Amino acid sequence: MILYGIPTCDTCKKALKALEAAGKPVTFRDVRKTPLSEAEIARLVGEFGDRLINKQSTTYRAFNDFLKASDTEDQIAAQPTVMKRPVIEAEGRFFLGWDEATQAAVLA
Repeated sequence: MILYGIPTCDTCKKALKALEAAGKPVTFRDVRKTPLSEAEIARLVGEFGDRLINKQSTTYRAFNDFLKASDTEDQIAAQPTVMKRPVIEAEGRFFLGWDEATQAAVLA
């Protein structure tokens, strides 16, 4: 299982703590230190579309008009922290965020 996020994100911290407490083997991937490749970005955008962008974030709000109008792939490549977090990859499936449905699926 891979959890994509940043170490300062409270939601990522909660998810990581819960997964470890449940005894799930999880690898944390800091998308700032190890940015996603073009192929990884394309795969995630294919899975979630523009829902992958956190339009409420200060990172997104700081984008200029050109970047806001650009493709989701370009936004994440330019600034990985604009990605909604966490993204969890478990057994070939992807989950976005840490809501009840995600928790039920990955903690089971």
